[in-house]
Amino acid sequence: MTVSDQSNKSKNVAAIYPLSPMQQGMLFHTLYAPESGVYFEQFSCTLGGKLNVALFEQAWQKVVERHPVLRSLFVWENRKKPLQVVRHQVNLPWIQHDWRSLSASEQQTQLEEFLISDRTQGFQLDQAPLIRCALIRLSEETYQFIGSFHHLLLDGWSLPILFQEVFGFYEAWNRGDNLSLATPRPFQDYIGWLQRQDLSVAEAFWRRTLQGFTAPTPLGVDRMIKFDTHHQGSFHEQPFQLSATATAALQKFAQQHRLTVSTLIQGAWALLLSRYSGESDVVFGATVSGRPPTLPGAESMVGLFINTLPVRVQIPEDGQTLPWLQQLQSQQVEQDQYSYSFLVDIQGWSEIPRGMPLFESIVVFENYPVAAALQEPLDSLQVDNVRAYETTNYPLTLVAASHQELYGRIVYDRDRFEADAIAPMANHFQNLLIAISTQSEQPVKQLPLLGDAEKQQLLRAWNSGKAEYPSEECLHQWFEQQVEQTPNAIAVVFDNQSLTYTQLNTRANQLAHHLQSLGVAPETLVGICVERSLDMIVGLLGILKAGGAYLPLDPDYPADRLEFILQDAQISVLLTQSQWLDSLPEVPAQTICLDTDWEAISAFSQENPVNQTTPKNLAYVIYTSGSTGKPKGVLVNHANVTRLFTATQNWFNFNESDVWTLFHSYAFDFSVWELWGALLYGGRLVIVPFWISRDPQAFYQLLSQEKVTVLNQTPPAFRQLIWVEEQAEVTGEKLCLRWVIFGGESLDPSSLMPWFERYGDRTPQLVNMYGITETTVHVTFRPLTIEDAYSRGSVIGLPIPDLQLYILDDFLQPVPIGVRGQMFVGGAGVARGYLNRPELTADRFIQNPFSEQLGDKLYKTGDLARYRSDGNIEYLGRIDYQVKIRGFRIELGEIEAALSQHPVVKEAVVIDREGKTGDKRLVAYIVSESQSDTLMGELRCYLEEQLPDYMVPSAFVLLDVLPLTSNGKLDRRALPTPDMGNSQGVSFVPPQTPTEEAIANIITSVLEIEKIGIHDDFFELGGHSLLATQVISRLRQTFSIELPVQVIFTTPTIAELAELVIAKQLEQADNEALELILAEVNQLSDREVNLQLSDSTNQSSS
Repeated sequence: MTVSDQSNKSKNVAAIYPLSPMQQGMLFHTLYAPESGVYFEQFSCTLGGKLNVALFEQAWQKVVERHPVLRSLFVWENRKKPLQVVRHQVNLPWIQHDWRSLSASEQQTQLEEFLISDRTQGFQLDQAPLIRCALIRLSEETYQFIGSFHHLLLDGWSLPILFQEVFGFYEAWNRGDNLSLATPRPFQDYIGWLQRQDLSVAEAFWRRTLQGFTAPTPLGVDRMIKFDTHHQGSFHEQPFQLSATATAALQKFAQQHRLTVSTLIQGAWALLLSRYSGESDVVFGATVSGRPPTLPGAESMVGLFINTLPVRVQIPEDGQTLPWLQQLQSQQVEQDQYSYSFLVDIQGWSEIPRGMPLFESIVVFENYPVAAALQEPLDSLQVDNVRAYETTNYPLTLVAASHQELYGRIVYDRDRFEADAIAPMANHFQNLLIAISTQSEQPVKQLPLLGDAEKQQLLRAWNSGKAEYPSEECLHQWFEQQVEQTPNAIAVVFDNQSLTYTQLNTRANQLAHHLQSLGVAPETLVGICVERSLDMIVGLLGILKAGGAYLPLDPDYPADRLEFILQDAQISVLLTQSQWLDSLPEVPAQTICLDTDWEAISAFSQENPVNQTTPKNLAYVIYTSGSTGKPKGVLVNHANVTRLFTATQNWFNFNESDVWTLFHSYAFDFSVWELWGALLYGGRLVIVPFWISRDPQAFYQLLSQEKVTVLNQTPPAFRQLIWVEEQAEVTGEKLCLRWVIFGGESLDPSSLMPWFERYGDRTPQLVNMYGITETTVHVTFRPLTIEDAYSRGSVIGLPIPDLQLYILDDFLQPVPIGVRGQMFVGGAGVARGYLNRPELTADRFIQNPFSEQLGDKLYKTGDLARYRSDGNIEYLGRIDYQVKIRGFRIELGEIEAALSQHPVVKEAVVIDREGKTGDKRLVAYIVSESQSDTLMGELRCYLEEQLPDYMVPSAFVLLDVLPLTSNGKLDRRALPTPDMGNSQGVSFVPPQTPTEEAIANIITSVLEIEKIGIHDDFFELGGHSLLATQVISRLRQTFSIELPVQVIFTTPTIAELAELVIAKQLEQADNEALELILAEVNQLSDREVNLQLSDSTNQSSS
């Protein structure tokens, strides 16, 4: 309905005036999603007593007559800004039903159906009144009252005013009295006050307040969905309630320190968001009353005064709770001066990118609860069972009210959140509220989020780690026992060479005696730099038998890396082969060549040497890459390794019939598992020649020929093997695998689907094991199933029984189930620390805060994870691999997982690279069988449907294969640099057709800009939701078509809108033509219709 339409009924127009900031936002969201019921408000209650129905209806009609806002409607079509129009008179819609003949259960069923039907009916915003009432008689003296209205009219503060007036009039008339009330101040006066405010002062305040905040606070436990500011969700509620005792303590604390309960609620919510998101700087929305103290009578006015404004809260690392709360309240007092600001303006003044929300959660504190007002004593009626229904457009809304008990609800979008995630959230919020009032002397970071039962579950029930596997033997001693059991069994194979257990033991003994003669003893570090060969195994065993610890050096390492390690380790003895002598850096160590010096070595005793080594002594030092670029040597004891095998043997049952491969470099700790897994259990170890480890086809043939039963692989290496295996069906080569164990890198289970489709998930059993060098190879165990391949995320399972795995926040507090945190590992697998790096050791190997035993250490992994509801752990990637693009924290693994779901993508890796202008951009590297020219565009469109826009890579690079390191891990440094010169920008293309020119004229007029290209984004040019309604309204008028508001969000460019407009015009033209044809047919007689049909049939057959 337009204003011109209204002029025809001017006798019934009392006033016309603009909308408040909140009204504008609500109007847009209602128009955007008219079917969603957003901002439809419904309350119901039971009335007991002898109700005079006629008087009760008259009381409601009287209140509608008193307050102009209740007689308002809204107009927006063909208007630069929407308006509200007040009628002089309206008749309040009143519905009455009598259900006395129904049983109680039938009444309840009927009531629920009625409430849903009422919501579905909604309101026509251009027709007044936007309020209606229903009264249902349940028994002689029991009624159900339902009031429905659109939130555009009223806020929560207004409802108690209305009810007091309704019941005041009713009770007075019922007694035969009159009630005289002062004429209320109209809502229009508030709109006038708003228009007199200085927005330039508000702008300066909000720019200063939000400076540096560039991305909405993550919600922590929500699903990853395509980002949409105006997503139409299905909303559910999770109620909560503090006890009367806890509420009293909270109120007493607030009074003692001159704090409002609202401040405490906002403080608790800020803490919850911080703990859930891992951010120390959070922003959420807060609904403020909006009733200006400078406007006389504002407290008793009826209308929509509330406004939702951003609240920015920074969580101090060391600050105390009480001063922090006082600062938060001072911030609120200052902010109240600018509560008249439009949220859409604040969004524009902030540094949040266009099209993104400033926040995704809001806090509503109802400090004048409707339920409490309704339950105040009345002379003739009893009010009970007060219920309210409302929806918002935010994914997460906290609604709280305080009466004798503080209570409320969390309203959440089921498309974003599981109910299992929200129920604990409500408990966590209450825990923080209680802690604020009872532990205010504590630092903010120490306030407990978790309850005792949940903390016990995370720290104890799921994480006991108390199983003990006493390590009474060293690695070489365990091996010697195995030699006695299987002396003639083949221990190790390389090319066409092999050694039995006795032969291997004999050669290792001879080397050990020689090393002891050179002074090698417990804690002596012996370097070994040899190529893959039998000498390698002899050397490693010989060092341990001598009592020393081995330091593996890969001959293929760069010279600089070898030189650094040798200088850092300060070894006194180095084992090598003659071919490497010239390329090795000079070191002050005695060098032994296992090939040319063997004749001298073989003169030493073949008996097992005696040494003083204990399980607590050093077994090896493996250097891993450091974040500073310098490798760091990890010190691992014998006991760390031996307990790994005893603790996992119940799962794997390794035995003498197993055949293992030594696929990985012995300088990579995965080799520890491969080497000792074979030799400690009497299995056969097949050393994979380097060139075969680089050739998936050749490696597959080796696995088949050697009948390997236990295969250990990094996920990238195994994916290449899957491709080869697909072709092997033709050649008839078969595998004998019993176990495939993944480690070394994050696994995307969906990449295993081709394997599962052929072999199922039982034989062989695929296992995902998370681990790191500092915690001795493996930490967790997860047998994989087909179901894992269908779900996103890399589940790494449960900790090995003698380990503890904690998921903690930055303050070493356990995070809730579903919330990401950093993994910390404790227990028998934790290494000593780093060689010659005491400061780094102290930083990474910390005292276990959950253990009473001094010396119990936790290793800080630098890896992110979260608990699933069943106690299994989901790996989320390295903290180092988190990047920020345009202010948004992004997990690259989430993008990789989404890409891997595409049917033509074999492998996907996403990294961030710096563009020519210095800004960071995402680049996706794809391995695919498809060579289509349109593949990259298809993948971009696919991701745009799956992920937020800021997570869609700027460039896509197609590769034949992903580069791997010698350890089988992805070599990110070897990924090629794409040309990203114009990967994000678009060239200017002017409008070229009449339709494009017409749309361009509309948008440039609305945005007040000079020109626009057909590929320019409406929102990137400054458009927002309120301007979008103007554009759509003018498009409807210009082209005489029907368009919903949301189309501009899905098609924000002129090129896209032009296609849509033309399609709508054709569709509408077809419909009009069809209507004309049908009208003509309806005028024909049956005989004429049959003749037409007969002629058509004859023509088609001729």
